[in-house]
Amino acid sequence: MESPAPAPPPQRLETWHVAIQWMALLVVSMLFAGALEIASLPAALLIGPMLAAIVAGTNGATVRVPPLGFAAGQAVVGCLIAGSISPAIFATFLDDWPLFTGVVLATLSASSFLGWFISRFKGLPGTTAVWGSAPGGATAMVLMAGAFGADQRLVAFMQYLRVIMVSIAAALIARLWVDTSGVEYAPAVWFPSIDWTAFGATVAIAVFGGYLGRLARLPSPYFLGAVILGSILHLGFGVPLQLPQWLLAISYVLIGWAIGLNFTSGILRHAVRALPQIVGSILALMAFCGGLAMLISYELGIDPLTAYLATSPGGLDSVAIIAAASNDVDLSFVMALQSARLLFVLAFGPSLARLVSRWVRD
Repeated sequence: MESPAPAPPPQRLETWHVAIQWMALLVVSMLFAGALEIASLPAALLIGPMLAAIVAGTNGATVRVPPLGFAAGQAVVGCLIAGSISPAIFATFLDDWPLFTGVVLATLSASSFLGWFISRFKGLPGTTAVWGSAPGGATAMVLMAGAFGADQRLVAFMQYLRVIMVSIAAALIARLWVDTSGVEYAPAVWFPSIDWTAFGATVAIAVFGGYLGRLARLPSPYFLGAVILGSILHLGFGVPLQLPQWLLAISYVLIGWAIGLNFTSGILRHAVRALPQIVGSILALMAFCGGLAMLISYELGIDPLTAYLATSPGGLDSVAIIAAASNDVDLSFVMALQSARLLFVLAFGPSLARLVSRWVRD
């Protein structure tokens, strides 16, 4: 009796037509993003497409996001960061600047130490470990990391895993102080009426900010160029910005695809091997920030939930949603500390990454 013929090897995606690869990537991205939305996890429109792209990239997909698309996505996120910084945040910061500065520096020191610890034990390269551990806007950290020699794929893996863990923990802890079961969040308006002045200003800032960033040879020029120009015009001259949900969604998808499609099976195996160190560092940073929150609450009489949300290491947008669900939380304090930390990381992150990398080599 003849033995059955061996099963043919699974067909890899490089044998598929380019149009079919894009179609499959889009469908799987929608499924992943939808599942994350149903689970109420943050950054679904970015993490879902990135996970779909990782699956595609590790299975031989040949499609890639055009450089112009990736640049445009970065510039739009830069406008988002610029528009989220309000003058009221600076007023709150000035009222409590010693406290804010101390908390931010302590958090950056702790995250840098954890990055050093991971890289010292050969979990990840030094620069990658530092940017992956940096507590700031996850998307901003990923975009900055690539300009300073870090592996964007592994940084994204670390950052978005922390976003999910921190956001879930913040939501659970919030329930200890706030009953959010009856809170109904306003549904996202995907196609709002366009304020052509604000929308035109946003597009102009994205285009010219990215161009000026390249001209000035900034690291991550499209992102930082839009952040700097947008902040100057928005804060200094009161220029309004409008970022419709559909534009943000497109930008998130392009960034997620651009990062995920560069994953290979080897990179994915390396990330999984480093998972215990990554999860351990995230839990350690969460515990450290929780300790800072207890200290702030005890010393200054700030309610525990406000202190915890203000020091929570990441997931700024989801933290803002949780904070807004309670009238007892000082939202301006939360956003001021979160924004201050993001600005500190943007300003000093490159220097910290280079310093820690030298320590690891030495």
